[in-house]
Amino acid sequence: MVLSLPPGSEINIKMKKKENKFQETDNQGANPIKNENSYEAEQTEDSNEIQNDKEELNENNIEKTEENWAEKYQELHEKYVRIHAEFDNYRKRTMKERIDLMSSANAGILKELISILDDFERAMSSNEIATEIDSVKEGFQLIYSKQKAFLESKGLKPMHSVGESFDSELHEAIASIPAESDDMKGKIIEDVEKGYLLNDKVIRFAKVVVGN
Repeated sequence: MVLSLPPGSEINIKMKKKENKFQETDNQGANPIKNENSYEAEQTEDSNEIQNDKEELNENNIEKTEENWAEKYQELHEKYVRIHAEFDNYRKRTMKERIDLMSSANAGILKELISILDDFERAMSSNEIATEIDSVKEGFQLIYSKQKAFLESKGLKPMHSVGESFDSELHEAIASIPAESDDMKGKIIEDVEKGYLLNDKVIRFAKVVVGN
């Protein structure tokens, strides 16, 4: 059975053996001067051996430290590569999902608009043989109401500008005329082209005539 000694134990064992050896020599009654010189030589040799052992231990510790750092670097590098790959896959996946969502949303809107287009085609066919103007007007009014309701369901709202103060965030002035009264100065007199909001965000500015 082989026992492993802790670091530094070999050095202590060597020193202990040397001390025992010198003690045995003294006990045998050897020449004091000779023993002293021999002891100093042995002590110098032992010091050199101890120093060499310490240097060897330091070199081993440095090598182990370098190995640990190399393993840690490799571990962090592999982790970085894995996280980067996962993020790249996530970015591509979310981009594809966004494109698919937009395509699906557009398809749904166009599908509903097609039904309104069908109404217009039927109305145009009926108008060719219609003899009463009231029925023609009623047909177009129904189609208009259907399209308006559809657009409003998607968040579209028309602006009501006449009589309101001019606001450059909402309106585009295309003309300015004298106001009929002082209270209409700086206010919108005519709405030439209606503006629209989509979810309370301007998507088309109203083109208006402003009183001065």
